[in-house]
Amino acid sequence: MGWEFDFLYALQDIRTPFLDKVMALLSTLGDAGILWIVIAVLLLFFKKYRRGGIQMLIAMLLTFIVGNLILKNMFGRLRPCQIDETIDLIVKIPYDSSFPSGHTMNGITSALTLWFIDKRMGIPAMIVAVLIAFSRMYNFMHFPTDVLAGAVIGVISAVVVNYIFIKRGWKTAQ
Repeated sequence: MGWEFDFLYALQDIRTPFLDKVMALLSTLGDAGILWIVIAVLLLFFKKYRRGGIQMLIAMLLTFIVGNLILKNMFGRLRPCQIDETIDLIVKIPYDSSFPSGHTMNGITSALTLWFIDKRMGIPAMIVAVLIAFSRMYNFMHFPTDVLAGAVIGVISAVVVNYIFIKRGWKTAQ
């Protein structure tokens, strides 16, 4: 954990009031996957993207089951802010454990699924997902390995669900 704290402390050294506001906003956007759920639900209203919305919701459900229900409970890792309580926090401490990052899992799962559906939606979504993931470290809520694991789980979930949709003939890509 030594190098991870070194990295997080380096991020604390670049903090500014402006960045604090931006990073708090980004983290809030990712809370409980609401941003991504709203996007998936909106896709359901458009015939062209309905299957994509369903695919996105299923991929997020898989991510939630694997990451939040299984892995977070299995590892029970403390958050950086719970280990070093001297850092001034700009967001509320979540109730669940640190590993893996739920914000990152949801963001990467959703952004990659959007990329499978339509690259024009996927590219900006991936930028937002990566920024949200970075904000979790900036905000001292997650270790880099939490974020990395969240990204890997997100990619795997999106790829597995996309593969199933293609295998079943439920092609969503336009």
